[in-house]
Amino acid sequence: MFLTKTPFWLKAFYPKLIWNKSRNEKKVYLTFDDGPSPEITDWVLEQLKNYNAKASFFLIGNNVKSHPEIVERILNSGHCIGNHTQNHMNGWKNSKTDYLNEVRRCGEILESNLFRPPYGRIKKNQAKAIKALGYDIIMWDVLSGDFDVNRSSADCTNSVIKDVENGSIIVFHDSIKAWPRLKESLPQVLEFLKKEGFKMEKL
Repeated sequence: MFLTKTPFWLKAFYPKLIWNKSRNEKKVYLTFDDGPSPEITDWVLEQLKNYNAKASFFLIGNNVKSHPEIVERILNSGHCIGNHTQNHMNGWKNSKTDYLNEVRRCGEILESNLFRPPYGRIKKNQAKAIKALGYDIIMWDVLSGDFDVNRSSADCTNSVIKDVENGSIIVFHDSIKAWPRLKESLPQVLEFLKKEGFKMEKL
């Protein structure tokens, strides 16, 4: 079970994390987690180019090691990257020491001051320590749910269309698991955002 729209009480519980940007401007911030993935990430880059959209990619360190050329393409296309730990570690199930080690290992091969916790699961002491390392911790307020094999592409599209607003940070995944839903949902979401007059920017 997960919420596609982040509730206000959760944002209030973690007030120092970044859940959305300014509500005063008609801008949204597309983000893609768990890459880079051969072919899938390149496909995402092509879709973004078609709509003159910029985005932020939160990358797993092991994937970066395997596919550094895709990271270069992300950056050369004008997007930004962020740390998503070395092995997609769940903060709730691991100690602060082990979690920080995962962040540091990823940081050694990926230069960025942006961090997103895998699964969105992070303890307060972990968050405090990561911020002390100089990271901005990026969460979200709209979740497409494309990682869920029980959802349809239409479910993912409708979740974004229903919940997006000025300043929304939106999550998709450029991963093999999400691909069956991403390939249909992302173009529809991009078309909707364009028609509604949203600028799509990187963080």
